[in-house]
Amino acid sequence: MEFRPCIDIHNGKVKQIVGSTLSDSGDYAGENFVSEKSGADFAALFRTDGLTGGHVILLNPHSSPYYEATLAQALSALREWPGGLMIGGGINADNAKEFLDGGASHVIVTSYVFRDGKIVMDNLRKLTRAVGRDHVVLDLSCRRRDGRYYICTDRWQKFTDTELTAELFDRLSGYADEFLIHGIDVEGKGHGADRALVELLADVNGYPITYAGGLRSLSDLQELRQLGKNRIHATVGSALDIYGGALPYRDVVNFCREGSSL
Repeated sequence: MEFRPCIDIHNGKVKQIVGSTLSDSGDYAGENFVSEKSGADFAALFRTDGLTGGHVILLNPHSSPYYEATLAQALSALREWPGGLMIGGGINADNAKEFLDGGASHVIVTSYVFRDGKIVMDNLRKLTRAVGRDHVVLDLSCRRRDGRYYICTDRWQKFTDTELTAELFDRLSGYADEFLIHGIDVEGKGHGADRALVELLADVNGYPITYAGGLRSLSDLQELRQLGKNRIHATVGSALDIYGGALPYRDVVNFCREGSSL
């Protein structure tokens, strides 16, 4: 299990938000923390600690008046840690290469591939042709409905009809190097991981997966390691002291490194 840090950017600021509150209307999001530091500041920290695979997420749509400020923050982070960070938010086949040229190791995609509730395979193929499978991460972040998990798009506001299953990972693995899954129902709430979701992901073997959502303590990370069979990487956001929480960033880095050989 690796620690994959995050830099979430909203309205031109590095933030930790309550994921289920994110709305395009008025560029609103319930906030857990707003940093005075830049995306580049956090990228420099992660570079110093040799943490790769972290994700920079642009939380404003292109239509937002804040988009350019959010983009500038993201690009500054990529320049600070070239090849060390992934980027997501408004990525498509036309602009993906620009972000790779700007320093991203991978582009993270959801809404471009999932449209009108369905997987658009033509878009996925276009993206893979544009940048190569080895530079694509598919964001399969999901919410629970009727006892099953369904992928959500458009900054987690819309359900698709695509259920998260082991078969889905098999279907999409030919087009993506890794997968990122936020447990949207628990994201930003600090109540622990979505255990049922983690158990589902633990049965998916052979593909790099990063889980985010609700992790708040070393006990939660230990539970993720056990439930996830030490196969699932971890992202911790608002619980970290660098983002206003109580969990020491340094403890998380050390915990994940100590268990990397399990």
